[in-house]
Amino acid sequence: MAPARRVGDAGRGTGGDALAVWAERTGRRSAAGRGRGELRFAFYGRVSTEDHQDPVTSLARQREQARSLVVGHGQIVAEFFDIGQSRTLAWARRPQSAALVAALADPDRGWDAIVIGEYERAFCGGQYAAMAPLFEHYGVQLWTPEVGGRVDSGAEDHEQTMLALGLQSKREITRTKIRVRTAMAAQTREQGRYLGGRPPYGYRLADAGPHPNKVHASWGRRAHRLEPDPVTAPVVAWLFAQRLAGHSIARITRALNDARIACPSAADPKRNPHRSGAAWTLGTVASILANPRYTGRQVWNRQRTDADLIDPANTGLGHK
Repeated sequence: MAPARRVGDAGRGTGGDALAVWAERTGRRSAAGRGRGELRFAFYGRVSTEDHQDPVTSLARQREQARSLVVGHGQIVAEFFDIGQSRTLAWARRPQSAALVAALADPDRGWDAIVIGEYERAFCGGQYAAMAPLFEHYGVQLWTPEVGGRVDSGAEDHEQTMLALGLQSKREITRTKIRVRTAMAAQTREQGRYLGGRPPYGYRLADAGPHPNKVHASWGRRAHRLEPDPVTAPVVAWLFAQRLAGHSIARITRALNDARIACPSAADPKRNPHRSGAAWTLGTVASILANPRYTGRQVWNRQRTDADLIDPANTGLGHK
């Protein structure tokens, strides 16, 4: 007599095995259906600047935080890490996060959940709210240290936590931006410090001793100051003398070109690879005559930055 079938053996025949194989192969077996320790995770991380942060160290730290979070639940089988990308950029505009999003629709992607090592490395402002429906649509879980594991979009406390973290992340950027701008403006105004940027035509950079910040000085960084360039400074002095004598900007420009005096982009081609360096223009002469640095004043942040929506029909893409 054939042995009795145990409860739970139903469906383990040929049809059941085929269904299980199909689900495993296509990735359509739900993450909830996997046993403990079977989840496959895709790690996502980001570092914004290469010059102020070490991408190798940052990646190792974020990956270790993510690995500690998923231990006992599964393992990381894929990795997406953006370098030099701001958190303010939408996921679709960061190369690696965009690749991760593209992989969501692939049934053979090979992972069931996304894990991040730090919320601020992945989301800013309302980005989580924009991405959560996509994760839910493809049945992909999101794990973050801030909630201690899987983010449950249906739980009110998780939803509020993620929204609060997004606002905090955006506030951090805004607060830092304002603090840096006001501090640098004060240093320029009160101390007359040169804080970087392209030296104006007629000036060159000179060493001004150790960096005023002791930590930066210990790293070997030096402060700089502007001093007149012996080659181009006489040209600037001549420009102002001609203008004070009543000559028009057009006449001054024509005289410079007739005398074959190298224009600013030709005099410093390394800093002006995007310019032809062919000749002086009315705009170049006018900008030199209007620059307050030539009057002995140290200025900073004269350039204005405007931000426009990339696509008014899709505000989630952010600004440019």
